[in-house]
Amino acid sequence: MDIKTASALRRLRLVSAPEAVSFLLLIVCSVLKRTTDFNAVPVMGAVHGILFVIYVLFWLDAWNKTKWPVKTAALYFVLSVLPTGGFFADRMLRREAEASVIAARARKEGVVNA
Repeated sequence: MDIKTASALRRLRLVSAPEAVSFLLLIVCSVLKRTTDFNAVPVMGAVHGILFVIYVLFWLDAWNKTKWPVKTAALYFVLSVLPTGGFFADRMLRREAEASVIAARARKEGVVNA
């Protein structure tokens, strides 16, 4: 994996957890709006919207650089629209990055011919 691909995956990973947290906070704010006088939905909606757009942009960049199959790319997108999906995306991206580092080291040391 080259440095640009690794950077794209890292950026996507870095934004996935905050996007998931903002989604959960938006849901909590929506419930509070309907049950109390507290209304933070406009602020949380804007924060979540910005993080979601950033996630989608980083997702497109990562898909372009990694050449994921459509099924894998679709999975990462679906995870972005689920309330806790960003946490799962972060875990999966971390595993993918670790596996590619191990494979790169093995190729460098001549353990495999890939």
